[in-house]
Amino acid sequence: MGLALALGLGAGPGAGQPLPAASGDDGRRLERRWNELDRQIRALEELLPAEEAPPNGVAPASPLRSPQDTAPLPPLALPEAASLREGQPQALSLEQTLAIGFANSPSLQARREEVAAALAELQSQMGTYWPRLSAFAAGGTDQASTSFFSPTGTGTLFAPSNPFFIPPGGRGSLNTNANGVATGLQLRYELLDFARTPKARAALASLRSGRLAYADALRRLQLTLSESYYQLQRADQLVRIREAVVRNDLLILQDSLDLKQAGLVPRLDVLRRQAIEADGQEQLIAALADQAIARRRLAALLNLPPQLTPAAGDPIRLQPRWPLDLEASLVASYRDNPELEALLATREALLQQKDAVAAGLLPKLSLFASAGASASNANNWNVRVADGGCCGATVATSLNTYGSDWSVGLAVSWLLFDAGTTRGQARALARRGAAVAQQYAAQRNDIRLRIEQAFFGHEASLARLVAARRGVKASLEAFRDARLRYQAGLSSELDLSNTQERLIASLVQRLEATVNVNVTYAQLLRELLPMPTDPEAPVPARLQWAP
Repeated sequence: MGLALALGLGAGPGAGQPLPAASGDDGRRLERRWNELDRQIRALEELLPAEEAPPNGVAPASPLRSPQDTAPLPPLALPEAASLREGQPQALSLEQTLAIGFANSPSLQARREEVAAALAELQSQMGTYWPRLSAFAAGGTDQASTSFFSPTGTGTLFAPSNPFFIPPGGRGSLNTNANGVATGLQLRYELLDFARTPKARAALASLRSGRLAYADALRRLQLTLSESYYQLQRADQLVRIREAVVRNDLLILQDSLDLKQAGLVPRLDVLRRQAIEADGQEQLIAALADQAIARRRLAALLNLPPQLTPAAGDPIRLQPRWPLDLEASLVASYRDNPELEALLATREALLQQKDAVAAGLLPKLSLFASAGASASNANNWNVRVADGGCCGATVATSLNTYGSDWSVGLAVSWLLFDAGTTRGQARALARRGAAVAQQYAAQRNDIRLRIEQAFFGHEASLARLVAARRGVKASLEAFRDARLRYQAGLSSELDLSNTQERLIASLVQRLEATVNVNVTYAQLLRELLPMPTDPEAPVPARLQWAP
């Protein structure tokens, strides 16, 4: 690819022979090209500086935007067309990226809501240790029409002058309107409930599991954000390299055209330089597309407003060598690991739920008490009698009634037979607990594999970086030597192009090795970095870990 810089001028008709003498104008033009070439080589050499020095052309990250500027859309909202127009990319440092991600991440916010729900469930279960007191009130009205008929009457019991006398066949009717109200208090207290304590312990274990899962989600998010940021830095650096390559290819192509007109190089060299320049343009376009994708991927992880596009504001800084050996890293990763502890808490919750279900077969003893008062009013009207009358002499026109009552007692309930339903539910929960134990074993093995992969990858990336630095240095020297050989007629344009390709490959390999060192360091941090389990606690954006 095109770093053949102004030296990439094609060899003359006889490769390996000294070039014919150029005219004064051609010599001055070539001298300007060589000076531009030297400047471009130095710029390329500085694209990946030492760890202490920031790369040229990278603007420092701007101050962290206010929470209003980086606040995401509401969870159930969709962006409008105007907000989808991208503005000027906003430079963010890695620490700013982590801070915004921890604040805005929808998946992390979902974890916080789950922890809050588990806390509310625990509070609900703790309320079962207290008595339940409720008030009740009822009121209503009704109306009825009543008819009376006595076929035999009461002649044998009462004399006709008695108000209770009813002649045979006596009839009567009346309408009644009744209004009533009752109110009172009811108390119920579970004196003995064997399922109450296991339910509360299960809720406590579920809360602990949710908090540990939240801490593990913080670790995973730190890794995802760090990897995305490092990949964005890589994409930015590749764009710079490809832009420098294209600039140099254009210089070389122009020189080749000038020398072709002067008859100093064959047409083949010009065509080769045109193909190399076109390939460089293609790779620059691909690098720009990768850069845009990396920015949008980071914006999605940060849950930024649709019009805001992040850019990597930090220079590429090399993380230090991992401070622990492999065995110490494995031991430290198992200690207080929220991923493993969350599985243990989940298993504990399932076993406590099993005990709570099994307690449904045991007796329950409850205390109950109630007290209340009632009042009613009955109005009778339209009282009529026929055939000598019936039942009307004792009808009151209006009757008010008042009363009160109270009760207290003990209630015992005991489920004697449910066809194995309760025992089946308990066995199912026990099996789920056993399944979680197997998940713990699998997760323990996964953690070891991730630690070993990250550790070996980190060591290999450091070694590759040392080799890549030597390769870049040797490639630069080889390119300068090839230029001098070409000037002396001892090398062809094809040799110079091949040397240029090797230099570009060395620069890319050095970039890849540097990014891989940081990525593998972040992967090791994912397994060992302490994170808070309380969603209300601040989350430190620490990027290094020390024993």
